[in-house]
Amino acid sequence: MALTVRPISADEHRAFVRDQPWMSFLQTPAWAAVKSEWRGESLGWYDGGHLVGAGLVLYRKLPRLARYLAYLPEGPVIDWAADDLEAWLAPMTGHLRSQGVFGIRMGPPVVTRRWTAEQVKGGIADHAVRRLGELAPSERSVAGARVVQHLQAGGWRPLVAETGFAAGQPQYTFVIPLVDGEGHPRTEGDVLAGMNQLWRRNIRKAEKAGVVVSTGDATDLKAFHDLYAHTAERDHFTPRPLSYFATMYDALGADDPRRISLWLAHHEGDLVAATIGVRVGTHAWYSYGASSTDKREVRGSNAVQWAMIRDAIASGADSYDLRGITDTLDPDDPHVGLIQFKAGTGGEAVETVGEWDLPLNRALYKGFDLYLNRRTLLPRRAGR
Repeated sequence: MALTVRPISADEHRAFVRDQPWMSFLQTPAWAAVKSEWRGESLGWYDGGHLVGAGLVLYRKLPRLARYLAYLPEGPVIDWAADDLEAWLAPMTGHLRSQGVFGIRMGPPVVTRRWTAEQVKGGIADHAVRRLGELAPSERSVAGARVVQHLQAGGWRPLVAETGFAAGQPQYTFVIPLVDGEGHPRTEGDVLAGMNQLWRRNIRKAEKAGVVVSTGDATDLKAFHDLYAHTAERDHFTPRPLSYFATMYDALGADDPRRISLWLAHHEGDLVAATIGVRVGTHAWYSYGASSTDKREVRGSNAVQWAMIRDAIASGADSYDLRGITDTLDPDDPHVGLIQFKAGTGGEAVETVGEWDLPLNRALYKGFDLYLNRRTLLPRRAGR
């Protein structure tokens, strides 16, 4: 198979997206508008005259040099199970080299391992276990292992956050399957039964307290952001500006009116929780969230998550993605609370192959690595 790679228009890219059962929203052409500090380019993989793959490339220019880092977050969208994976990667590398790229970063959307919520819970309770990788997985992907082996053999380097670029996408996520092992849709009752007792109790508590969840629009982004900034101050993280969310809402919504949604949970007129959801094909994501310190007892966060899950089920999604987690199972690690909260939904922890770098000019790549240790230039992952 002789594949070629060349730029495609945003419209051609959108048409390709519409035909996919699922792909990351970070690989849609609209994401280039969200990351406006980068230069975006849509690439197409062609088998003869037929478009068989696509990817969004974000280019970051080196200071004072016409050389670039090329970044494909959670992409590209190609046949990662192909016997000859290099037939897909080599023409991409050739095109990017011709554009003055000194290094390529990509995050293949390929699963390597999965762990059930019960396994995660057991690992946290086991004092001998500190990381997800120390647990035997419920599923190990042969295809994922093949991709890792191929990348290693091809000179690609796995990204380790402690030794260079800040990670752009999470390697570990938590996902609620909305279809069973035979591909049959799960009902609301099925999903609710899979949650732990605390989650079910908090959902009931929110209902009894009179929490009302509704969807909003662009005019509600200011209210969302006010609550998000409050959450950032409480939880000690740096919030994104309101302009970022306005751009994200407009750009993704222009690609597809169903792509992005804003969810608001009110109690007696007070906004107690708010979230942003994203949808591509049959995959639904929880992307950003915020909650009030006041009235936490009415469980607005559980209510709004349950509303989003129910909507994903009703619209035919096959998974609800709670996005990033760390791999820690150490009860003394402050990050363990995040995986505990998400594991309560009864879903599964998912590991992908992660992000990989291919230095094309080792001297420039090393210099840029040092530069990024002083300034975080890679786009932060969606969500927090």
